[in-house]
Amino acid sequence: MPKINVMNINGQNVGEIELCDSIFNVEVNEHVLYEAVKCQLANRRQGTQSAKTRAEVRGGGRKPWKQKGTGRARQGSTRSVQWVGGGVAFAPKPRSYKYTLPKKVRRLAMKCALSSKVQNNEIIVLDALTMDAPKTKEFVAILNNIKASRKALVVTAEKNENVIKSARNIEGVQTALVNTLNVYDILNHDTFVITTDAVKKVEEVYA
Repeated sequence: MPKINVMNINGQNVGEIELCDSIFNVEVNEHVLYEAVKCQLANRRQGTQSAKTRAEVRGGGRKPWKQKGTGRARQGSTRSVQWVGGGVAFAPKPRSYKYTLPKKVRRLAMKCALSSKVQNNEIIVLDALTMDAPKTKEFVAILNNIKASRKALVVTAEKNENVIKSARNIEGVQTALVNTLNVYDILNHDTFVITTDAVKKVEEVYA
């Protein structure tokens, strides 16, 4: 089992924690991670793009000129796709891009993402993260104490409004709960900061 130092909010080592091998020490499958990220980004798409085909554009009912004798190319409507003001060929229509991955693939992707953070030394475990009041300046000081990068994902076990409000105005920093954790956010941040309580919850869910 991989062992990680546990720090307090002042950046001091206060102990060690053993992480579960089946979650934090699996072989990283890059293709599974790619599929999970692609699925998540596809599900975020609104799919509201729309344009009119030649059947939907108003006008164009009259033939612009006779078929023969003018010397020009034959035309049946001023709303054909080659005309200015005409319809769009293969016009995009509102659609859903949503699809789902098998449950085993989703779970494996999460384990691979967590393991990659451990293997790349991009994980920081805190003994606790509590704040008496929302103070952005104090939260920045905490991140500096634990030497977190400017792009950090902070994961807690329980919702803490003071932590959320303190972090939301810091560029590159994002907070999450264990039940809202996802592969894209883990991979998209350079540092993965998690409390010991949150580690236990992750192990309960994915063990």
